[in-house]
Amino acid sequence: MRKTREILRLRWGLQRSLRETAASCGVGATTVHDVVARARAAGLRWPLPAELDDAALEARLYPPPQGRDGRPLPDFTTLYHELKRRGVTLELLWQEYRQAHPACGYGYSRFCDLYRAWRGQLDLVMRQEHRAGEKLFVDYAGRGIDIVDPETGTVTEAPVFVAALGASSFTYAEACDGQDLRSWVAAHIHTFEYIEGVAAITVPDNLKAGVTTPDRYEPELNPTYRELAAHYGTTIIPARVRRPRDKAKVENAVQQVERWVLAPLRHQRFFSVAEANQAIRARLVWLNDRPLTRLAGTRRSLWRDLDRPALRPLPPRRFDIPTWKTAVGVNIDYHLEFDHHYYSVPYALVGKRVDVRATATVVEIFRHSRRVASHRRSYVRGGFTTDPAHRPDAHRRYAEWTPSRLLRWAETIGPATAAVVRQILERRPHPEQGFRSCLGILSLARCHDAARVEQACRRARALGAASYRSVKSILTHGLDRQPLPAPPTGPALAHEHIRGPAYYHPPAEGDDHDDRGDVSETQ
Repeated sequence: MRKTREILRLRWGLQRSLRETAASCGVGATTVHDVVARARAAGLRWPLPAELDDAALEARLYPPPQGRDGRPLPDFTTLYHELKRRGVTLELLWQEYRQAHPACGYGYSRFCDLYRAWRGQLDLVMRQEHRAGEKLFVDYAGRGIDIVDPETGTVTEAPVFVAALGASSFTYAEACDGQDLRSWVAAHIHTFEYIEGVAAITVPDNLKAGVTTPDRYEPELNPTYRELAAHYGTTIIPARVRRPRDKAKVENAVQQVERWVLAPLRHQRFFSVAEANQAIRARLVWLNDRPLTRLAGTRRSLWRDLDRPALRPLPPRRFDIPTWKTAVGVNIDYHLEFDHHYYSVPYALVGKRVDVRATATVVEIFRHSRRVASHRRSYVRGGFTTDPAHRPDAHRRYAEWTPSRLLRWAETIGPATAAVVRQILERRPHPEQGFRSCLGILSLARCHDAARVEQACRRARALGAASYRSVKSILTHGLDRQPLPAPPTGPALAHEHIRGPAYYHPPAEGDDHDDRGDVSETQ
């Protein structure tokens, strides 16, 4: 369903042609036409309603199939791949096709003619004509630029990103920290800002950072890369695998950057990527102002006259690079882990798989492309961020308990009960650790009379056993109905081994002896 939504965005939102939309989404033009026709028949318009999630969209566009007239065409792409297997022939594939369509399938000769006609269109070579502002070609150069660590002297090669506009060949390049997703997306942002606009189509190579699954027929784009395209209003159409002619413009730009930007800088030493980019930017000015050999003018003049007026304007807000984590499992405590921190989701999603999108400040959780939770991002390792609305009702009621609320409830039973609850809360390192014991004592008033619970708490305090188990035992055995044990009365016990208070006081100045020594001698 994500491709269906993307087809509608490109076709209706950006007014892309059938072929451009099909190439960007990795599907056939007939598929694009069919999706758009189904959407129109379903009464949909762009933008789609916010409440229309993937499941609802699929139900609207693809109701239970109905019988239709006409012979079904074979899946030529599948035939092409199957014929590469050992022992597989067209006759075998035709037999399987007829088994699937025994009544209305094509005969063997027509089947072969259709496949050969389709196969003959694959190896055509077309000279590309680039319209102004239409395409931006991007790739990494074959060689990078050396960066010297100022502390250790270690030399590492930083990859160099290269971009070129189709009509003017206006070129941009920058050194990157790596070929990871963040560097790849950041280089695109810097390119759009350098050329002062956005091309209608962006043609990348099948780099892992941008294309998750490179495939000639159905390339799968990275979610962050797709989000970048939606933010800037461009269409991503990856070059075909092992087809350098699809991106000949950037291949030539890479060669120019290596010859006229990187080679002249080979004797300079750079101690950071930022320092290298300053030198690269200066060489780019020279390259783009250099007169062309076959055309009048320079890359910059052609960009100024052709590409820049046709480019889409930059959005008012710069793209905030997110990080995606897909198919994340929700734990039994309705939390999921992202970057060593735990975030809550609605408890109904326990055991389900969700997608997480995170920026520097916000973490969003999606289920079937619908946002189900949003949190401020926390960098506390092992910490928890919980929205109370995500808890079940029972957990929510428990979370609402506070020490003051427990004390107010205990006071309605009696002062001795309140004193026991206060004692339990104070002797725990964290009051929450005593909530269960306090709730247990307070719940005893449901099974016993409140006066009995109060008397049991008074007896537990007198015995120095202020706990839920002690109060419950007193009630169970009826000890609350017995009188409290009387405190000891009468004079203190006198014995030669009992030391008096004088033993614990230092002797006064001028005394000739130490009474404590006499007592110890007596012992």
